[in-house]
Amino acid sequence: MLHIFFGDMPQAIFNTAVYFKNVYADEWITDPFDKAMILDVDKSVVMASGVIDSPVMGKIPPERLSGGVKTLILIRNLPEQIFNASACGDNCAKWLLKMAEATDRTINLRHIMDFGKYPFTIHILNTDQIVHTMQELVPIAGNFV
Repeated sequence: MLHIFFGDMPQAIFNTAVYFKNVYADEWITDPFDKAMILDVDKSVVMASGVIDSPVMGKIPPERLSGGVKTLILIRNLPEQIFNASACGDNCAKWLLKMAEATDRTINLRHIMDFGKYPFTIHILNTDQIVHTMQELVPIAGNFV
């Protein structure tokens, strides 16, 4: 299940770009799930652990991936940590839900992310409520962001 705390959360890692740069492992980049996220979110193809082919920037190292995909990779590979996922755009929402299908994930959001029109299961930590639609999520999250 995906657990979300909306608003300021002191224990959440806020600067995910700096954190990623200093902790990512090469094997994360070549993992099939992470490669799929990179392709979907950044439209970039992983060629090797240190080389990604971006349609916008050409050949880039993993540190030059978008903030959203770097945050997703951190959330997936360091499940014991809580990351501020506000660097993620709405195009990352489905990946957060996919990760949480297999293993509980807790994230911090400082904005209302669009999780789409299909039913989902999200636990809002601020109020200890389970929501299944954006119509349920928005009024609750709006109280905190």
